[in-house]
This record gives sequence, structure tokens and C-alpha cells, in this order.
Amino acid sequence: MELRDYFDAVRKRWLWVVAAMTVTVGVAVVVNVRATPQYATSVTFFVSTSSAQGVTDAYQGGLFSQQRVKSYSGLLTSDRLADTVVNRHSLGLTAGEVQARISARPVPDTVLLQATVTDSSPNRSERVAVAIADEFVDLVQRLETSPGADRPAVKVEVVSGPLLNPTPVSPQPVRNVALGLLLGLLAGVGLALLRGLLDNTVRSVEQIQEVTAAPLLGTIPLDSTARREPLITGRQTHSPRAESFRQLRTNLQFADVDKPIRSLLVTSAMPEEGKTTTATNLALTFAEAGSSVVLVEADLRRPQATSYLDMEGAVGLTNVLAGHAELDDVLQPWGDSGMTLLPSGFIPPNPSELLGSQQMADLLTSLRSRFDVVIVDTAPLVPVTDAAPIAAQVDGAILVGRCAKTTEAHLRAATAALRAVDARLLGCVLNMTPHRSGSYHYYYNDRGRGRGRRGSRTPAPARQRQATAVDTTVPVGDQPTPTGGAAVKAS
Repeated sequence: MELRDYFDAVRKRWLWVVAAMTVTVGVAVVVNVRATPQYATSVTFFVSTSSAQGVTDAYQGGLFSQQRVKSYSGLLTSDRLADTVVNRHSLGLTAGEVQARISARPVPDTVLLQATVTDSSPNRSERVAVAIADEFVDLVQRLETSPGADRPAVKVEVVSGPLLNPTPVSPQPVRNVALGLLLGLLAGVGLALLRGLLDNTVRSVEQIQEVTAAPLLGTIPLDSTARREPLITGRQTHSPRAESFRQLRTNLQFADVDKPIRSLLVTSAMPEEGKTTTATNLALTFAEAGSSVVLVEADLRRPQATSYLDMEGAVGLTNVLAGHAELDDVLQPWGDSGMTLLPSGFIPPNPSELLGSQQMADLLTSLRSRFDVVIVDTAPLVPVTDAAPIAAQVDGAILVGRCAKTTEAHLRAATAALRAVDARLLGCVLNMTPHRSGSYHYYYNDRGRGRGRRGSRTPAPARQRQATAVDTTVPVGDQPTPTGGAAVKAS
């Protein structure tokens, strides 16, 4: 990963960082609230030798005292001193409790020794410190006095304290909250980077091309209104998303100049990746260019094209394949757009067998003879095998992947499923790509010439609704397109 990739990983998961910081700051606040305030009383001792006569003796005595200070820090926290304090002073504490409240610290490069007594009661902290000051001086004097000597070799004196700090030394709210904020930031950034490193979803054009070993036919930009208005009709006619579908249409027309694409299959690796919206809008763009197009709703698991187009799908493809209806009876023209829908019909218990039958092959042959372009919307390739038999019977297949959702493993599995039946993979479409800074588009303004107006639909017999034509002001060479239907989730 490059440096920019790290920044992108954190930027895309900034909520993780905020959540981690919120949790750690919350923990710090709880600790501050629930912690018992602790008060500290300090006392400072001066350690010196009693045999210093000249400068040399004073220097050597100073070094000796510094060495003794290090030993005395351990003596201050010893159980011997704690036992002496408990036996001689009425503190209401055991020797172990006194020992746990004492901490000692030699002042670097000096002969000073600082002892601190910490307790939840400021009064008791001060009383323990006074007892420590008295008993420690006496204990050192006894230990440092050699047998037969009249004075100790080392003398300890109290030079400061005992001094009680009226402000609690613990907890420290500002420090704890700042530390929680810093730890949360580090944890959030770490989690975001780790997720980015472990993320195997497809996020770039180069990535999808490398995984599928197929050309990229187009990228469809992310549009916040696409969920409400999935079809590129009405106000969407001149949007960047509509132009992307026109570019996809152009790329398909020039995919093979010697053998034009007459029938194609649109599928994806997994559900919710945008294959149905891609198939439907691609059919609309071909019809916009003057071609007669039929959209075959062959996703017999979760058919949604009829919902997008606001048409009736109770009778359709499965009825024809089962011999219960004629093709002409179930084909539904969508207004005067030049596009015709062959709905799915009833949901069969055996979609794979039905779509892989000879009747389906004959039906595709019949549709190719009647329409300029046949577009088949099928089920995803990885969960089920419905699309594989049809892929071998059309001129080519388009594999749709959703940016930041489709994984590399699923794309490889989908590509392998197509190659297993010797299907021709025309290329891939990367759907819902985020807008990149520095990309420029040239479209009609919504308030200008390119803005369409909504029309009305009128019911038609035989379970069919035809949409009336709108958007009468269109660029030269484009055909009027009808308004879309109800919006559902992309599939």
C-alpha cells in the first residue's frame, strides 16, 4: 500500500476512529468518576557521613552517601520499618497496609531521599508520614552504628516535610481524558489500517481487470438518488450516471466490429451488486439509440426488472418455457421507447433446469431474429448456477462488480463459472464507483435544456402498464424515454 492508500483507509473508516476515541474517553471519564481520591504527603531526608574532615574525605563521603541513598529507598518500603511504625503509633492500619502506602525515590545525583505516603484520607496520610520520618531516622541510626561505636557512620536528617498536598494526586481527570483520547485515536487508526490491509474488496479499475483478466467496459458512478430513481429517465437522462451507461453501450458496439453483439447476458458474482439496474438501463440506452431491444428477466430467484419498470410480471418467461403461453402474449413494450420486456413469470422450483433447457435456447434464437439487441438479466453466478447455461448461448456476458463490496474471491469464482461453460466474457462493469476529485464532466444543467419532466402512466390490458413518453427536449439523435417506475434495492 502507498501512503495515499493509508490515508484513504483511515478516511473511509473515520467512524471507526471516532467510535474508538469515544469509547476510550468514556472509559477515562468512568475511571475518573469512580476512582477514590488519593492524597499524598511527602518528606525529604538528607543523608551524610559523619567522618568528613578534608575535601577528599568530603568527596568520598558524598559518593558513599549516594550509594547509601539507594539502599535506604528500599529500607523505607521494608516490612521492618512498617512493623516499627505500627507498633509505636496508633494509625488503624496493619503493617502491610502501611507498607503499601509508602513509596521512595532517590533524587538523582544528590544525597537526598524523598518518601511519599499516599492515602485516601489526607489526615491519615500526614500522620503516617510523620511516623515514617521519626522511625526511619531512628532505624538508620541503629543500623549504621557499629558495635562499640558511639555514633553512626551515616546520619539521616529530615530537611523537608512532612508536607501534605491538599490537591488529590489521583485521579487526574485531564491527564486521563487526554490519554484516553490519544489511545482511542491510535486504536481507531490502527483498526482502520488493519481493516484496509485485510480488505479484499474490489476498489479500483486496475484491480477488477487484474482479477478477471477481462477488459473494463465501463464504470458507473455512485449516485445518491439511484436508490429512489434507478432508471436513467426523466431528470436522470443527462446525469453523469446516464452518460456512463451510454459509454458502456458504445464500448459494447465496438467490442467486436466484425461480429456485432446481438445478444448479451448481464450478471454479477453476488446479489446487491447492481446487475439488474445495469441490464435495465443498458436496454434503455440501446433503445435510445434507435435499436429494438428486448430485456429478458431471467433472474428467476429474485426478479426485479418488472418492479423497476413498474410492469406486471406474473406471466412471462417461465410460462413460455413451460408451454403455457405464447411469446407474443407475454412480451410487453415499454411505452414507445423501443424497449420490450419479457418478464420472469411465475417462480419455478427448478430455475437452473428450466433456463438450461432446449426451449430456452430456441427462445433466445427467436428473440434474436425479432430484435436488434437481446439483453438477459440473470441471477448471480456464485450462489446459484442459473446464469451459466444461458451464458454459453449468447454472444457474450457482462460481469458487474460493486465497488468496495464485491470481493476478489467472488469475482474469481464468477469468472471461473463463465469459463467453465466456454462463455465469452466481454468485460466487466465497476458499479457505484465514488467520485474522484479532478474528474470533469460536461452535461446539461438540470435547470437548462436537458431537464426532463415527469409524465403519467396509463394502465393497459393483459397485466401490462405502458409508460407515457416524456423528456420531449432531447439532444439530436436521441429518442424520447419514458419515466421509470418504483425504486427498489439494486440487485
